[in-house]
Amino acid sequence: MHPLPGYWSCCSLLLLFSLGVQGSPGAPSAAPEQVHLSYPGEPGSMTVTWTTWVPTRSEVQFGLQPSGPLPLRAQGTFVPFVDGGILRRKLYIHRVTLRKLLPGVQYVYRCGSTQGWSRRFRFRALKNGAHWSPRLAVFGDLGADNPKAFPRLRRDTQQGMYDAVLHVGDFAYNMDQDNARVGDRFMRLIEPVAASLPYMTCPGNHEERYNFSNYKARFSMPGDNEGLWYSWDLGPAHIISFSTEVYFFLHYGRHLVQRQFRWLESDLQKANKNRAARPWIITMGHRPMYCSNADLDDCTRYESKVRKGLQGKLYGLEDLFYKYGVDLQLWAHEHSYERLWPIYNYQVFNGSGEMPYTNPRGPVHIITGSAGCEERLTPFAVFPRPWSAVRVKEYGYTRLHILNGTHIHIQQVSDDQDGKIVDDVWVVRPLFGRRMYL
Repeated sequence: MHPLPGYWSCCSLLLLFSLGVQGSPGAPSAAPEQVHLSYPGEPGSMTVTWTTWVPTRSEVQFGLQPSGPLPLRAQGTFVPFVDGGILRRKLYIHRVTLRKLLPGVQYVYRCGSTQGWSRRFRFRALKNGAHWSPRLAVFGDLGADNPKAFPRLRRDTQQGMYDAVLHVGDFAYNMDQDNARVGDRFMRLIEPVAASLPYMTCPGNHEERYNFSNYKARFSMPGDNEGLWYSWDLGPAHIISFSTEVYFFLHYGRHLVQRQFRWLESDLQKANKNRAARPWIITMGHRPMYCSNADLDDCTRYESKVRKGLQGKLYGLEDLFYKYGVDLQLWAHEHSYERLWPIYNYQVFNGSGEMPYTNPRGPVHIITGSAGCEERLTPFAVFPRPWSAVRVKEYGYTRLHILNGTHIHIQQVSDDQDGKIVDDVWVVRPLFGRRMYL
């Protein structure tokens, strides 16, 4: 019996579809892609992470010369990652940590195996110790579509303006979409920045699918909590990254709220005892405690979950951060920029009328979620709240310069206004008399 005329065309379509499942039209590729860096928390080190579509060796070749042979070698491992979507697409995530790097020195590297190498990238090893001035790019809510501020951020990076990036949650919109192909597209998008700078992250609500599996698999953060919470030292600052999402997606385990809270308290206790070496404590989490946007997000509620905890009383973070004198709290989620006056429990605690951010008596909150995504910008409520100092509804990102143990410089870059600085403030604290507000 002869097959029906449409049979072969149907089979051909199925064959083409199956070949395209891994994201490439031909055979699955051993060539590295989606290359990005992170700092594992160990001075003199850097972790390189990348993706292939077949299992291969994991090697980084690196050196000091921009051309010619790369004499240094480091080996690592890969793990298969199976996305939770209907196609169950499989990626191989490779991780190699480079060690004994010379502080402040620029390295050239490529990653891969004899089956395929990446192009060459450059990065500068982080300086050691507390006595230098790190420069950071800070933002959240960057999508694979409408990444408005990213070209400018890429140019900044190429000009050597930053030592690291803090991406405060919400990636790609969403990494799991289209059987994780959107995640692949996003990781390719950020490669020109993330392969040159440690790209440090925290989870947002858009990473939630399949228990944050794409976030956990694709990024390589310090510690042993799959990047959900961790801390690291950078110059005169101790930086704490945590998950606001444990308060909202309780079906993944209410115990995570308690576990993170206890870890946060322990980490803050240690950081406070180490103020002489690292005077600043900075936190980053996705959903803010406060905001004045015109929506129904948690931060618009008087007793937000992040601020007051579960049922308004369990594991709230505002009292914890206030108790241990957190200096600066970085947030995103709202697709806008907002700077608050120093605040605790809705009360403004400015240092003085003339110099509100000089020796403030409460933490400073910055909400910076306007890097650009398909959801566009978030409007503000018509009337600003008394605790809101500056509000900007424009695409952009934040520059954070930790100058020394007493001075931090914060600037907001507007992409809409061709890179104009639309907010500029110094936070100043004396080294003595720090830091618990209570």
